[in-house]
Amino acid sequence: MNGYGSSVFSIYQTNMIEAPLSQGAGYGVVLGVGLGFSMIMIFITWAMRRYQREVMSSEEFSTASRSVKTGLIAASVVSSWTWAATLLQSTSQAYKNGVSGPLWYSTGACVQVLLFATLAIELKRRAPGAHTYLEVIKMRFGPAGHIVFMCFGLATNILVTLMLLTGGSAVVKDLTGMNVVAACLLLPLGVILYTLFGGIKATFITDYLHTIILLVIILVFAFTTYANHDVLGSPGKVYDLLVARALEFPVKGNEHGSYLTMKSHDGAIFFVINIVGNFGTVFLDNGYWNKAIAASPAAALPGYVLGGLAWFAIPWLCATTMGLACLALEGTPSFPGYPARMSAEDVSAGLALPNAAVALLGKAGAGCALTMVFMAVTSAFSSELIAVSSIFTYDIYKGYINPKATGKTLIMTSHAAVVTFGFAIAGFAIGLYYIGVSMGFLYLLMGVIISSAVIPAVLTLMWGGLNFWAGVLSPPLGFCFAIITWLVTTKCEKGVINVDTAGSDLPMLAGNVVALLSPLMTIPVLTLIFGLDKFDFEKFKQITRADDSEFWKVDSIVEELGGSDEIVSIREKRANSPNKTGGSTTPEDPMEAEYGLHEPLPAAVEPPVHLEELDPAEKALLDKYAKIARIITAIMALCLLVLWPMPMYGVGYVFSKKFFTGWVVVGIIWIFFSAFLVVLYPLWESRQGIFETFRGLYWDCTGQTWKLRRWQGQTEDKQMAAHGVTRTFSHLERLDGQEVESDEGVQVTKIED
Repeated sequence: MNGYGSSVFSIYQTNMIEAPLSQGAGYGVVLGVGLGFSMIMIFITWAMRRYQREVMSSEEFSTASRSVKTGLIAASVVSSWTWAATLLQSTSQAYKNGVSGPLWYSTGACVQVLLFATLAIELKRRAPGAHTYLEVIKMRFGPAGHIVFMCFGLATNILVTLMLLTGGSAVVKDLTGMNVVAACLLLPLGVILYTLFGGIKATFITDYLHTIILLVIILVFAFTTYANHDVLGSPGKVYDLLVARALEFPVKGNEHGSYLTMKSHDGAIFFVINIVGNFGTVFLDNGYWNKAIAASPAAALPGYVLGGLAWFAIPWLCATTMGLACLALEGTPSFPGYPARMSAEDVSAGLALPNAAVALLGKAGAGCALTMVFMAVTSAFSSELIAVSSIFTYDIYKGYINPKATGKTLIMTSHAAVVTFGFAIAGFAIGLYYIGVSMGFLYLLMGVIISSAVIPAVLTLMWGGLNFWAGVLSPPLGFCFAIITWLVTTKCEKGVINVDTAGSDLPMLAGNVVALLSPLMTIPVLTLIFGLDKFDFEKFKQITRADDSEFWKVDSIVEELGGSDEIVSIREKRANSPNKTGGSTTPEDPMEAEYGLHEPLPAAVEPPVHLEELDPAEKALLDKYAKIARIITAIMALCLLVLWPMPMYGVGYVFSKKFFTGWVVVGIIWIFFSAFLVVLYPLWESRQGIFETFRGLYWDCTGQTWKLRRWQGQTEDKQMAAHGVTRTFSHLERLDGQEVESDEGVQVTKIED
């Protein structure tokens, strides 16, 4: 039994050892830090609305107006793909299988993000108005196909969020003794709050901030382990302790029982399971499609490629550090539970990382581990909330309940979906805890459940020959084949089917492989029976954006420009100029007199035109990127899956001390590269917006708000034009039939009481 399906029992409880941190610390982080972080994010969201003139329309909530830049896309990919399982499961693999575990995990989960870049480009090319990939499915296969893929998409989101909560709550309980039920209920609370206020833009910003904290903590652990520790302190000392540990506890299936080899039987099995399962969790998770949709056309390809490469270093270095430190320190008095080894239940629950952190740095290490896992859980959870809310809003509510829903109605639906799903999934996670299903079991099971929809989903967007029956029937047929294979293999190998036996390696391997590859059998058969389709991808451009015209009413804009202590008016320069008869214009409408407007502004401006066609320059860029993406992602996948790990596995090389030192150094260098990509580069790209925000704050704090109003008035036309809206006045005046540019354009004037 490998313990994948066992209950989560803390090592501190089973051995009656006091947890390194108090329950108060657990509640302080989960509730206090969570709510504090949400308050910061709410403030940032408010500042962006005030100082960068963002209007929270339904499109802005779900797609960030499709304008996010490369660095922030890369940071968001890194954060969203860094689950609790990324840190905990990769470290557990290092503890079980040695140096091969981190690489098997990293390569098996990185390649999907890289390959997804190709799909991201195709989605933006072929369906520029889409909000979810399920809208594309519906356009091609109708309601039947839409419902089938929606089930798989929601199952993906549910499995991912369950892994986040089960893994995160297990670590919180292990380090603080906090009640698991309370942890499951409180972890989502702060995330729900800032997601409600900021939408996907808040998710991008929190992803960025969480990634910074995560990278700092990983570097602290890495330098402590390999440079500044009494027992460890260098790669050479870690190497010697791992050699000694292998003599005492050799790894079955590893070359010479060593922890320092890529040739690992169990590691290779996990590698295959990891690849299969993660194809489903990337290609079927609407969160990744949300980010592709939110990216600007120029950012989609580099954002996902750079994000994937930056992410690779996180599980690789984290697990190489914490998993091997756990092995090396397990036989020392500083290790929790000494002299006993970690149980299979603890390993499955992902407790190798927090135990190693405690052994390395004591309470400080426990605090770092708790913070790191908390950041991983909350950032990925926010992405899942947006993913599910988009499906409920655009695919269910607008798709079947209220097709003519306005932007404000869609916003309300999104908010309701965020709250409902957030707390419902917390209850689900609590139920899994009580029946003994851990994060490790869910991680291996997810491929069995969802991966049969991967190939049909890809072909829906990429191949016009996929007919209705092949596209719609292949996922449920593959699911049935996978479940049957998984359970039959469990029965044949173990003789009994329960949570423990079903979570063992071979049954999970068989079920995962059948799930992913079964469409390669069903699609050709159904194509032969029903023939090739001749789908016109131009139909995807019929998917339209939401009607957000009600968010762009001029009276609302005037209200936003005003403050509680002053009335601000927008007027054209000609309001104070003589009219054609030589007289001056005087306001006649009460609204004009009150607000100083030359003529009453309309209650609403023209509704935005929903353009499904891309700008010619954007289309040319995406066409170019589509060709590049196919080549570069295929080469990277080949390198990560074959050229790097397979020769080392085949020759059965056992690392020398110098080779192991170089291995660690490369990991540290790589994570500094990651830090540059996802910490510094987004700041550089967003330098103008950051400057404008701090300048606006300075003006507000120093009593110079009139300068802010003037700047807002001067930029208002551009902001509205960017959303496809025109209004009756602009920086151009019509005088005697000729257009001349105003000296000052739209003026913002403070009206004295």
